Amino acid sequence: MTGAAGPAGAAGEELLIVGAGGFARETAQAVRDAAAAALAAGRPPRWRLAGHLDDDPALHGLDIDGVPVLGPGALVHECPAARVVVCVGSPRDYAVRARLVRRLALPESRYATVVHPTAALSGTSVLGPGTVLLAHSVLTAAVRVGSHVAVMPHVVLTHDDTVGDFATLASGVRLGGGVRVGRGAYVGAGAMVREYTTVGAWSLTGMGSTVLADVPAGEVWAGSPARRLREAGGPALDELRADALETGRRPETRMGSTTG
Repeated sequence: MTGAAGPAGAAGEELLIVGAGGFARETAQAVRDAAAAALAAGRPPRWRLAGHLDDDPALHGLDIDGVPVLGPGALVHECPAARVVVCVGSPRDYAVRARLVRRLALPESRYATVVHPTAALSGTSVLGPGTVLLAHSVLTAAVRVGSHVAVMPHVVLTHDDTVGDFATLASGVRLGGGVRVGRGAYVGAGAMVREYTTVGAWSLTGMGSTVLADVPAGEVWAGSPARRLREAGGPALDELRADALETGRRPETRMGSTTG
């Protein structure tokens, strides 16, 4: 499989983006921006963007922002040399990324980690495979981010923060030092989280919220200060129960592993 979505003269490892919605388009742009920055600096690009994969047949064959939609997600198995990043999810169903990664059943080594060239990633911080770090995000010191995490533009993660696998940090989120964001949690745009606070697994924090106390797993909190509104939606609770069965522990204590 070949693609021509990158800058002229770009080389690098072939990359497939699973998804063709907003997050996937932003990731595609981050890949192109990183390739352009590498070429301007006289370095070969890390990735060569081959295209999107999406299970909506109405998108197959289309170009989205100049990037082709090549077919369904299952095509990853026909392109064993290509690296993959899964870019799906929304506040309406923020568990979908975990379900899709589980369905694809790829080895961890197949997953790429995408970092926009304007992101500030400290040398003491680590990102897991499949994670995307978008424009102008900042990781200051000893931040640990798990696998398949979406870090949207202008997010700030400060010293000793830990973010679990499949979490989503929407644009403009600010975490104080020592915050723990649980597996699969969704933190809405512009939310601020007090230092040494825990945001529980598969919870949802509303946009613009000010989180001053721990958010329990599987709950929706919002406001300033944030308060409980209700239980999370069914897909998130299904993932929470599955995690509990798998680990035999309270699901809010399970945090994602990270790799350098």
